[in-house]
Amino acid sequence: MAFSVQMPALGESVTEGTVTRWLKQEGDTVEVDEPLLEVSTDKVDTEIPSPAAGVLVKIVAQEDDTVEIGGELAVIGDVGEEAGGDSAPAAEEAPAEEAPAEEPAAESAPAQPASSGGSGEGTPVTMPALGESVTEGTVTRWLKAVGDEVAVDEPLLEVSTDKVDTEIPSPVAGILTEITAQEDETVEVGGQLAVIGSEAPAQQSAPAEQSAPAEQSAPAEESAPAAEPTTEPSEEAAPAPSAPAQPASSGGSGEGTPVTMPALGESVTEGTVTRWLKAVGDEVAVDEPLLEVSTDKVDTEIPSPVAGILTEITAQEDETVEVGGQLAVIGSEAPAQQSAPAEEKPAPKQEAPKQETPKPAEQKPAAQQQAPKVEQATPAPAPKPVGTAATTPKPAPQEESTPSGATPYVTPLVRKLASQHGVDLSTVKGTGVGGRIRKQDVLAAAEGGKAAGGEQQKSAAPASPAPGVRPELAKLRGTTQKINRIRQITAKKTLESLQTTAQLTQTFEVDVTKIAQLRAQAKKAFSEREGVNLTFLPFFAKAVVEALRAHPNVNASFDDSKKEITYHAAEHLGIAVDTEQGLLSPVIHNAGDLSLAELARAIADIAERARKGGLKPDELAGGTFTITNIGSQGALFDTPILVPPQAAMLGTGAIVKRPVVVIDETGNESIGVRSMCYLPLTYDHRLIDGADAGRFLKTIKHRLEEGAFESDLGL
Repeated sequence: MAFSVQMPALGESVTEGTVTRWLKQEGDTVEVDEPLLEVSTDKVDTEIPSPAAGVLVKIVAQEDDTVEIGGELAVIGDVGEEAGGDSAPAAEEAPAEEAPAEEPAAESAPAQPASSGGSGEGTPVTMPALGESVTEGTVTRWLKAVGDEVAVDEPLLEVSTDKVDTEIPSPVAGILTEITAQEDETVEVGGQLAVIGSEAPAQQSAPAEQSAPAEQSAPAEESAPAAEPTTEPSEEAAPAPSAPAQPASSGGSGEGTPVTMPALGESVTEGTVTRWLKAVGDEVAVDEPLLEVSTDKVDTEIPSPVAGILTEITAQEDETVEVGGQLAVIGSEAPAQQSAPAEEKPAPKQEAPKQETPKPAEQKPAAQQQAPKVEQATPAPAPKPVGTAATTPKPAPQEESTPSGATPYVTPLVRKLASQHGVDLSTVKGTGVGGRIRKQDVLAAAEGGKAAGGEQQKSAAPASPAPGVRPELAKLRGTTQKINRIRQITAKKTLESLQTTAQLTQTFEVDVTKIAQLRAQAKKAFSEREGVNLTFLPFFAKAVVEALRAHPNVNASFDDSKKEITYHAAEHLGIAVDTEQGLLSPVIHNAGDLSLAELARAIADIAERARKGGLKPDELAGGTFTITNIGSQGALFDTPILVPPQAAMLGTGAIVKRPVVVIDETGNESIGVRSMCYLPLTYDHRLIDGADAGRFLKTIKHRLEEGAFESDLGL
């Protein structure tokens, strides 16, 4: 049996990866999770493991090839099984060649690969790795039946492990042709669960008469104007304006691609629509952001799976939708969906730019650049300068826009970065694949802008605000604002934590003078060597993870429902990060295995990505202990609130110089100026006693005051 090796999702805004090096060759034997190849994105370089044990029978993507998420990289089969890797991709490529230039045509052409689906070929659905120590999962419930049509990322089944219950999404769109693992069956990681075939006759059996000539026979009375998509479609639609009727008919006839709520993390079951970036009738390109959604772990944008017209929005703002639930429908770029929106949707279009600021102005050119063939039939207004976007929503559909100043599609991270630095993306030349603008390009442009405008800023700079003041909050005075999602989650989780755990706080005072001296000696060379600044936090983190290994009762979780205490085998260190949206606690997994320099880089990386919205959902889960730097604004100590099911959290107070009594080796006392800080430890008294907390803090205090970090710093 052949297993398809596909490009995994390597981040919420990452859409593709480049093969940098193959670690195995065709014919090599591989084990489950054995690295096959190295891939690179604009965020990370990583290895892709084998999903199954067997023989590498085919390498599909060569070195330096760029492959989209979900694209096939290789085929793993049994010894001698070389044909299985070719058949499925061949069946998928056939309709791509036969379809015209338009992407929506690929959706109405599933009749062509019907033979491949019928022959039993397809994409295998395998049991994913649901944790580093999880080797198998049990099928608890199938959400789809054989013959059901499924979309990409639509949940197929529920599986259960000894750590988590989760849903397994479909890796591709098509028909569920075979279920190989029944309910209550236990399957090893990499084992096959089902097969997804091409969108074969099962999808089109109901409208069989329309399968081949669907675009012509279904809208029979509109066939004539459909061939002339200039001004006639809007004129024909005008006498029969029944606005909802046309989108309804398109949805009812099975036309269009549904946009569903994706799985945004293994424990995330739903998401809330926070804002629509597009309105009904807008033209969208593949991977162009449609809406923003929020979960209890992350805020992110949902891109369009196909190019076309947004014909229907099924989930409104503030509505909560389960994973796999429908959010919208993207129809083909045809006049049927354009006439009504062109006449009746000016109001939403006025509202969207008002809320958006520069985003729509940057996204519109991208959509028109990727699909210029339908510019005449596009109901979206031509892109204008940012200052006029909100006041000019009235251009008629036939008004053509020029893509000459358009920018290629950029990821949400890059757009947010550009917004933060005031960079106009239309002036940035991308250095990525196909001219794509990468974050390095934006940062370089921002640095250039700062250098050019430095003197002007100095002369025009107003008086500095008082220390600790955030000027952007001044506009909140006298207003009532809706609570953002992160604040809602923080409120819910902190209250829940206080109500469900027995929390108390113990504080030690620590002399970090030796660390301060070491840091002063090493920080310049460290920064040049490691690429990050040397702060005090990595020293605290190193001392904490070492203490957690020595005190496993602190690196533990209390489960009242099962009457169990779990003593974790690894130290997964959460770091509280202050962001504009609220407090986040991303996790450094296996922090106990990292050196001081590696901890410094990891802390800087997750803090930066937390502030820029670049965290993956799984990076906000799985922590076993958390550090919060309460001294960043000068606080001496605080009483941190636990993050259940963690048993403890350590605060690091501000480091201040003050006179203290110093005792030398001979016992003589003197008064000296020392660098001192407080370390408050909040712990759950249900599994940690006060004496245990004291011993844990004493271990940390000794490690920090000893200051034996010379080898870590290269001194």
